[in-house]
Amino acid sequence: MGFDDMDVDTIWMDGEFVDWDDAQIHVLTHGLHYGSGIFEGARCYDTENGPAIFRWEEHLDRLFQSAQPYEMEIDHSREELTEATLELIRRQDLSSCYIRPVAFYGYNSLGVSPDDCPTRTAIAAWPWGTYLGEEALEKGIDVMVSSWRKHASSQVPTNAKTTGLYANSLLAGEEARRNGYAEALVLNKEGNVAEGPGENIFLVRDGEIFTPGLSESILDGITRNTVITLAEDLGYTVHDNVSISRGELNTADELFFTGSAAEVTPIRKIDNVVIGDGSRGPVTEDIQSRFFDVVERTTDEYDEWFQYV
Repeated sequence: MGFDDMDVDTIWMDGEFVDWDDAQIHVLTHGLHYGSGIFEGARCYDTENGPAIFRWEEHLDRLFQSAQPYEMEIDHSREELTEATLELIRRQDLSSCYIRPVAFYGYNSLGVSPDDCPTRTAIAAWPWGTYLGEEALEKGIDVMVSSWRKHASSQVPTNAKTTGLYANSLLAGEEARRNGYAEALVLNKEGNVAEGPGENIFLVRDGEIFTPGLSESILDGITRNTVITLAEDLGYTVHDNVSISRGELNTADELFFTGSAAEVTPIRKIDNVVIGDGSRGPVTEDIQSRFFDVVERTTDEYDEWFQYV
């Protein structure tokens, strides 16, 4: 579904609410040419207590942290961004939605240095269902190990959510889809497992859970951290600072992706090799069920993770 098919009409931009079609930038904007922007992706869930943004404070933390390596000054406080987001959801009467804050170097000059370019900031929110499809949550997806490698943290700040770096994700994801897969998996420069184009990955073996550490050039995913907490609270042993070889994927009992968009999505095949019995495994199902219990607020636990609209 494209934006024109959605009932959304407002974007917050540089301190003002503007009509959706008027949220425009100049073609010579620095961020368009050099990928000099940062962004976040958060979800607001429909709950019995009304719409609630999941882990909004953590998303704001990462947004401001992502700005630091680029010496980008966001000209709006955390409080202003929060109130703008809440009001944006209210104005569009959204019970659940995906939220995209973005900040980028704007229009003034087009040298590689952005020193004299202003920082622009915008927030959009729109209805967006399960990223990889509703059926994927139950049946899982087929994944291809991409021929493209993940950039190393010695080359770019991999823990910053930078717009330009997602060219790597685009290449990997489109390669996978051209070859008939739902999503890609990217290895790091050492050939170990890094992450998906927009997801972290978890491996289950003998009832224990493993996920690549931050040293493997991954993004420190907020849903990743959520799943680690939930899994440990459910009694699972989680190893969250390991290297996982490509070969270990094929012999895993279970694999699943996590992300703000993907939520908790099982993986049933890697390069046409069936994982486990080729369906959502019991550990994945347990964690996935707990995750949705939490975000849909059928439990009052972890209430501190939510910003109610």
